[in-house]
Amino acid sequence: MTKRAPWPMVVPSGTTIVGTARVRDDARPAMTTAQRRIYELTGNPPQTSALDDPPDPFEPSQHGGITTAHIAPAKRPAKYRNTRCEHNGIKFDSQKERSRWFHLIQLQVAGAICDLQLQVSFVLTERRQRDDGTWERASKYVADFVYVDVASGKQVVEDVKSTATRKNRTYIQKRKQMLDKHGITVKEI
Repeated sequence: MTKRAPWPMVVPSGTTIVGTARVRDDARPAMTTAQRRIYELTGNPPQTSALDDPPDPFEPSQHGGITTAHIAPAKRPAKYRNTRCEHNGIKFDSQKERSRWFHLIQLQVAGAICDLQLQVSFVLTERRQRDDGTWERASKYVADFVYVDVASGKQVVEDVKSTATRKNRTYIQKRKQMLDKHGITVKEI
């Protein structure tokens, strides 16, 4: 194997073969009649690549305008059209969830509820080892809010759901497993 030449490779003019490669000449073939007529109408020479085209005089980058390099790609909207938000360092999946958090804080201050918690995880199925030796991950349900109702003394598990997210198959399955395994009915807000 031969040693490669450093890049950029400089080939002296008049050289026709470098190694096993044939060097192309810069001369372009003559234009056909159709190509000549197109050239006369548009002013664009035929058989040129897009890189060889003259610069566009109306391109915004030459006039200090915004170029496509400065434009951020468009963000895809959320699947359920929710808007993620934050308050005092707490991140919420939707504005509806945040407003429910504010309401629950007011109820706790008033004494109607106590032990308010946010994003509580419940294990639905334990981690198990398969026959082939690999491990199956544990299945968890993460509730939006968990608190104790002072009047009844019962623990309440709440999840903020829209009409569309209430129909999510994964959510429905986990809601049923919460009732079966823990005996907890998830309250949908």
